[in-house]
Amino acid sequence: MSWVFMIGAVLSEVSATLTLKSAATGRARLYAVVLIGYVLAFVFLTGALRTGVPLGVAYGVWTAAGVALTAIFSRLIHHEPMTPLMIAGIGMIGAGVLLIELGAGH
Repeated sequence: MSWVFMIGAVLSEVSATLTLKSAATGRARLYAVVLIGYVLAFVFLTGALRTGVPLGVAYGVWTAAGVALTAIFSRLIHHEPMTPLMIAGIGMIGAGVLLIELGAGH
């Protein structure tokens, strides 16, 4: 169940961040969606912590997956750049999260 909470936290945060771009470019009503997304992200993150995910692992997965997914989806939705160096960075983020998870040894 803890990883269901983690997935919820990541997807809520990414959705809120992607919506923030649209809200900031003239669609002020979308700020309500942004607020709900961030609140849900923290609710889900709290659920993950309560079900036993160590804080370092939870925060690492949440932020790293959020950065990687936001970069990928901002390319698809907002047509922002995705350079080979950015792709390498996303790969390194994934490797870093994997190392944190393996190092936690739980």
